[in-house]
Amino acid sequence: MRPSTRRTVAIVSALTLLVTAAGCGDDGGGGGGQVPGVTDTEIVVGTHMPLTGPASAGYSKIAPATKAYFDHVNANGGVHGRKITYKIMDDGYNPANTQQVVRQLVLQDKVFAVLNGLGTPTHTGVLDFLKSNRVPDLFVASGSRSWDQPDRYPGTFGFNPDYTVEGKILAHHVKTSLPGQKVCFLGQDDDFGRDSLVGVEKVLGAGAVVAKQTYVTSNTNVAPQLGALQAAGCQVVILATVPGFTALAVGTAARLKFTPHWLVSNVGADHPTLAKQLGAAAGLLEGMVGANYLPMQNDAANPWIQLFTKVNKEYNGDAPFDGNTVYGMAVGYLFVQVLLAAGKDLTREAVTEAVRKGGYQGPGLAPLRFSDSDHSGYGGQRLTRVTGGTQAYFGPTYETDEGDGPVREYTAAPVTPPANGVPTAP
Repeated sequence: MRPSTRRTVAIVSALTLLVTAAGCGDDGGGGGGQVPGVTDTEIVVGTHMPLTGPASAGYSKIAPATKAYFDHVNANGGVHGRKITYKIMDDGYNPANTQQVVRQLVLQDKVFAVLNGLGTPTHTGVLDFLKSNRVPDLFVASGSRSWDQPDRYPGTFGFNPDYTVEGKILAHHVKTSLPGQKVCFLGQDDDFGRDSLVGVEKVLGAGAVVAKQTYVTSNTNVAPQLGALQAAGCQVVILATVPGFTALAVGTAARLKFTPHWLVSNVGADHPTLAKQLGAAAGLLEGMVGANYLPMQNDAANPWIQLFTKVNKEYNGDAPFDGNTVYGMAVGYLFVQVLLAAGKDLTREAVTEAVRKGGYQGPGLAPLRFSDSDHSGYGGQRLTRVTGGTQAYFGPTYETDEGDGPVREYTAAPVTPPANGVPTAP
């Protein structure tokens, strides 16, 4: 964990000692007392999401999609006879707001678990609070390596491939397909950007990135950063950006008549989201290379997309369907698998143990790596490219680690969803 992250966690830990003591009237796990958020008929879970604010573009669609999948499961009998209730709290991608809404979820709403809380700077500040209150912290919507600390945070698990893995895969494409080009980097000024850059430099070497710039989400003027990259003669720019800042970077570069090859983190590469942001200038995305690990939203022949499209129509008001919708429903599917594996006698310890046992398969193209020693989530990605206004996969799926391991091809037989779209107990 980075020093700045440790300082943030330490501050939050100190601030939450008193409320933690007040909020721990039972053991939090059901060992002799009622399990928070669980009755004979209901499981209550919660999340924090940027429904408004600088990261809301695209991301505001994730939690409603997860809820829609839960509604589908509920309509098919629920999980061991229980219906899932999903409480969605807007934090505006503001860490101070995140602390407030997560405390409400835990101390007032008494949720069983926090599921898919979104954001590196936001979720970092609630790690110790959730640990102290013994709340399962499942499938964080971020690729920070902070979630993969089994000894320090045994109840926290990631979902996204970590940003160092992703940086290595994007850099591998540069090394093999764009050799000799001047490579530059623009990233968010937190663990998202820093971890991504670590991955890029593990493959290309520290000296290979000729210019590095950062941004903060509170300042939407990225002209100085793009101007500096242009002045450095950058031919390839790797972006570790949320969707709004991907669009800002591409649009600002166009105004500067700066036209590098764009390689974009999965976090900010969803084409429908970016095209909506750019409007008439969506053509600027042509040729953009991204990375993903879930079925492409426009692949109508894919059985997972067929399932999620059906669920979206029936339970999500037929909302515009994009990669965020697919992501939200994939999270929901995995959570239902874990609940089933945890058993009818549901406790917090049982659900975290069920995640640690691993072995889960679903719509993902890369492996899920959950185990006693690995809480990182998906372990690889496949590259995408925008051609003719359509985002599509190309090449193989790759997997790697956050260390010095090679970027290698990953092959596995595809998994299809059950006929009714609901997993069965293991």
